[in-house]
Amino acid sequence: MPANGTELKKSYLPEEATSPRKLGTFGGVFTPSLLTILGVIMYLRFGWVVGNVGLIGTLVIVTLSTSITFLTALSIASIATDTQVKGGGAYYMISRSLGIEVGGAVGIPLFIAQALSVALYVIGFAESIVAVFPMLNMTLVGCGVTVAIGLLALFSTEATIRIQYFILAAIVISLLSLVFGSPLEDAPTEIMGAAANRPREGFWIVFAVFFPAVTGIMAGVNLSGDLKDSAKSIPKGTFLAVGCGYLVYMVLPIILASRVDANTLIDDPLVMRRISLWGDAILLGVWGATLSSAVGSILGAPRILQALAQDQVLPRSFHWLGKEHPASGIPRAGTIFTMVLAIIAVILGDLDMIAPILSMFFLTTYGVLNVAAGTERLLGSPSFRPSFRTHWFFSLLGAIGCVAVMFLINPLATLIAILLVGTTFIWLKRRGLRTTWGDVRRGMWLALTRTALLRIDHTPDPKNWRPHLLVLSGAPTRRWHLIELSQAIAQRSSLLTVATVLITDDIAYNRLKSLEGNIKDYLEERGVEALVKVTSDEDPFSGGVRLVQTYGIGALVPNTIILGDTRELSHHGPYCAMIQQFYEARRNVVIVRDDEKEGFQRKQTIDVWWGGLRKNGALMMILAYLIRNDPAWRFAQITVKMAVPSEAAAKDAEANLKQIIQNMRISFQQKIIVNPETPFWTLLKQESQSADLIMLGLAEPNENFLAYYEQLSERTQGLPATMFVLAAQEIAFEEILL
Repeated sequence: MPANGTELKKSYLPEEATSPRKLGTFGGVFTPSLLTILGVIMYLRFGWVVGNVGLIGTLVIVTLSTSITFLTALSIASIATDTQVKGGGAYYMISRSLGIEVGGAVGIPLFIAQALSVALYVIGFAESIVAVFPMLNMTLVGCGVTVAIGLLALFSTEATIRIQYFILAAIVISLLSLVFGSPLEDAPTEIMGAAANRPREGFWIVFAVFFPAVTGIMAGVNLSGDLKDSAKSIPKGTFLAVGCGYLVYMVLPIILASRVDANTLIDDPLVMRRISLWGDAILLGVWGATLSSAVGSILGAPRILQALAQDQVLPRSFHWLGKEHPASGIPRAGTIFTMVLAIIAVILGDLDMIAPILSMFFLTTYGVLNVAAGTERLLGSPSFRPSFRTHWFFSLLGAIGCVAVMFLINPLATLIAILLVGTTFIWLKRRGLRTTWGDVRRGMWLALTRTALLRIDHTPDPKNWRPHLLVLSGAPTRRWHLIELSQAIAQRSSLLTVATVLITDDIAYNRLKSLEGNIKDYLEERGVEALVKVTSDEDPFSGGVRLVQTYGIGALVPNTIILGDTRELSHHGPYCAMIQQFYEARRNVVIVRDDEKEGFQRKQTIDVWWGGLRKNGALMMILAYLIRNDPAWRFAQITVKMAVPSEAAAKDAEANLKQIIQNMRISFQQKIIVNPETPFWTLLKQESQSADLIMLGLAEPNENFLAYYEQLSERTQGLPATMFVLAAQEIAFEEILL
């Protein structure tokens, strides 16, 4: 649909006149991938590889390198046959599997690598041209070639692919010329490489030099949006490219090792010209390899960029890069952008510094693709049903292989690439991108949650206790102080659920879910991480009891209920009955009484009125400690206060309390108040009138709890914000502190 949201009417023109012509397996995947796999290294450095490690070592390196590429191809085939892969290739696969943040974190560096690869291959082509024709200027040749292939890709993808057939023909001619050539005089077969007395490189150094030669399988995958049938073409074309590349790479070292001695192979990069039937055909192969790689990159990079822009991964000012030509389907804006970037890189010239990092970006992509396929398979989601099935172990093995090769090739470049990908991920995460598709992350969390729920013991454990909170807040805008205080206690280490009971017995399910969504959005806008539950009942108190009794799963249920007090005298009876049922259900209860307009004021002083370490006293200490760890309360002074009737009692109480606080390893203040005559409630108002938060214990509910609560409410009128704490959970709270 267009930007204005209106629906396009179906055209009466023939289909081929209104939609771009799609590519098949060989033109869209096999040819670009194979040509990129048969890169410059096959011609300029293959002799160097054989000369250093010999025939056996080269065959091992080729097999090991191709195995990693093959494992990645298995993962690509698995993902491609599960869903229709649209434009963006590897980025599309990763973002639809691991999420848009991971996809973007890999996709943006992958685009940069593809765009700069155009310059890298063009510079290689220009250097070989200038070597044959010294009168030419390398920079001008490079810029001219970049513009030429850019214009070709800009107006016709099909014509660009056809050009690659001619390039492939040139490479085939060069290979045939090599096969039908002849050996140098008296050249022994190099089984083990150069002699020990000759300086040569070790196995893993040679492996690192060779490995980029097998990493071209993305050239075809990046054209996923131009394919007739991506589910068929991507697996078939990729496997054929890997297989043909492996065959060529296994034959070449046999020819070289049997025709040229090790020293010559190391010293002469163009020794193939000397042993070929037609020596100049090797130059055609070199030029074809570099040009085909450049063409593959300039076709793939704009399509990755287009997908990034269409998914709004790129900043808003770059969304124009997501446009495509309506008739041809070519992302012309992205192609021009890529071409300009490549020309700038060609003019700057030396890409040797960043070339290793570009290889790391490609390997990162392969590794993440393996992770995506392996994770999907391991989770066993019903939605993941690829027609090409592969065991998750092979994907894991491919990912490990990619990481290992990255560090073998260049540890510093690997760390730089990881840093750039990680920084991009954090940037995208902070932007809070939202997508219309699901991804594997939800399945991962569900699997982890299931495992954890089945293993959490129902017996409370003091060492690992957390206050999992259920806040009966009503409308969050009216009792925000409850949510604010609950968030301070939870601190992203405990579960926090904001619950509302609607007073009605007839409300549609969709309406309840809509209200939950609105509340969740409201909380997220204010930085509160919480679950949301909305239920309905004709009576708010019975609804609260039902919610507490049914909410949760397994051993993971709210253990602490936070609610406001009730100011209506007529509500005291059902309110106290509700608290009693919470207590009988072994839920801790925290009642917060506060002026909803003033809130908690300065958040600088907390008074804990203490009556002993067990039950309420210990829970109040824990809650006070958690509250002060919240950034808004971090400067609060917590004072534990006790009232005693005599100086002798004060002396004992002070020594005991000091020792307890010391053992708790918390920096609380203490104050022992001696006043044998003044009633406690009068003393409480005198001592805590200026506090920002007061914490008091609540008596265990019994048959007289209603009278007790009404008396408590009357005696504490006029106090600042107050928390009434009732410990009901069957756990030794004092063991958490000591």
